[in-house]
Amino acid sequence: MALRGGTLGDHTGAASGSPRALARAPVDRHHLFMARVTIREGDLTEQAVDAIVNAANTQLTLGSGVASAIREKAGPQVQAECDANGPIGLGGAALTTAGNLLASHVIHAAGMQPGGKVSEESLRDSTRHSLELAEERGFETVAFPAIGTGVGGFPLQRCAEVMLYVVNQHIAGATALREISFVLWGEPAYRVFEQVRDADKIRLQLEMLRKK
Repeated sequence: MALRGGTLGDHTGAASGSPRALARAPVDRHHLFMARVTIREGDLTEQAVDAIVNAANTQLTLGSGVASAIREKAGPQVQAECDANGPIGLGGAALTTAGNLLASHVIHAAGMQPGGKVSEESLRDSTRHSLELAEERGFETVAFPAIGTGVGGFPLQRCAEVMLYVVNQHIAGATALREISFVLWGEPAYRVFEQVRDADKIRLQLEMLRKK
């Protein structure tokens, strides 16, 4: 199941073929929430959530970094489903089950071409499409890594700025998501995301003061 704009099941921007789709779960629009955004240091693959987000490439090949950890802990099922779903368009997102992981599903955010680098546009689009895919499936809890900051070569601070902006824009409206987590490997990444969020809070407070 892939998403690049439009609705779930719309494979615009994906390569030709017939991706295998998981059955769509109905979204109960009577149960919408004010989502909570949390930031913590930890192991993404150990999160018991509706979906963890994989920093993927457009071929959906589970290579290095987060993808490697998912491949090793989830077992062969996830890669098999990726092979059936891929390739997808740059900036798109695809859904698989999670094999042996504690999470129920994996959302694969295609921020780069194989062997390529992550751009600000592809980071923004793949984050947004991952959130849209979670909404379409009726998920309530989603956990993200710092997409693109490993082999993708994207600067960590700018990653935090882009991803937090996209998430905050998404939850500004009605959402079925209860919690969106950033689960970051190592204290440096955690500190950077915390600092960016703190700076955003200060900026908003100053804007409110100016309007008084």
